[in-house]
Amino acid sequence: MIEIRLHGRGGQGAVLAGSILAAALSEERKHVIAIPSFGFERRGAPVASFLRFNDKEIRQMTNIYEPDCVLCIDPTVGRAVNIFDGVKANAYWVQCTAKPLATLNFSDRIATVGLCDAISIARSIFRRSITNTIMLGAFARTTGFVSLAAIRAAIEESAFRDAGLKQNLEALQRGYDETVVHRIEGRVAA
Repeated sequence: MIEIRLHGRGGQGAVLAGSILAAALSEERKHVIAIPSFGFERRGAPVASFLRFNDKEIRQMTNIYEPDCVLCIDPTVGRAVNIFDGVKANAYWVQCTAKPLATLNFSDRIATVGLCDAISIARSIFRRSITNTIMLGAFARTTGFVSLAAIRAAIEESAFRDAGLKQNLEALQRGYDETVVHRIEGRVAA
């Protein structure tokens, strides 16, 4: 089973990204549980969404405390919460940032890092900083857990089919194409 924790801020679409990713994984015949986290969060406050998938049926419905992957759609949320809390050894980290890897602090349990300047991409496509579909492309490129075609199909069936579909498909592709993936040597083994 693979467990993913998505981090963002209220209003950025972290929960929507989780549901689109769940639909894409389902498209690829995976068993998926998406667990949105709703509370009293206000716009801009840190939020998390959870997703697990497997080739077999999943019965566990809890939040995810030891993720295999952390997907962070906001470049600043890591200053407010510990996005690496409980991360498993040899985990993936997919981060929205314009900074180079050498300037970032992250858990020594992370073995693969995908960095995407999603804010710049979002501003060029949407004229605002909504990064969720861009970061789904970054996730696909970094992890290989799901195909870009499956995410594309899920977006086409989502709420975007009525408005912004063309822009979101462009955002997805650019997120995939413009993500830089780093394999970190010497990380903690499982």
